[in-house]
Amino acid sequence: MLQLELIRGKTTIKKSPAPGHEVAIVIGITGEVTGTVVYSMNMDTVRRIVQKLMPGISAQEVEKEYKDVVGELGNMITGNALNVFLKNDKDLDVTVPRVVDMRKQSLSLNETLTLGLNLYSPFGLVEVNIGMDAQD
Repeated sequence: MLQLELIRGKTTIKKSPAPGHEVAIVIGITGEVTGTVVYSMNMDTVRRIVQKLMPGISAQEVEKEYKDVVGELGNMITGNALNVFLKNDKDLDVTVPRVVDMRKQSLSLNETLTLGLNLYSPFGLVEVNIGMDAQD
């Protein structure tokens, strides 16, 4: 789709997968392991991604369409990442992505041990927070 080379930046351990930027893509992980993956980015990064995937789109149309575009992008990235687990006979699935405009809405996520990654692309920074629920 975008065929980008990403550069991994800072990796941190956090208490929550809460997003740090204006637009968040929230995807639940279900199955043998449960948790939440949250991608977040600023609106400029979102605009650049949408304009790359939908050449010629106007700024007004970006505001209408970005949730569908970045939600599907998050779904594909997470699905591809889960293939590693599926190859090891782990039963995992993802929920439908929820795109939240943090400028207009709040998001409440449970505290859980979270791995935070910063990924740098030609379009801008993408923050990835992976929160895994404790297993019994």
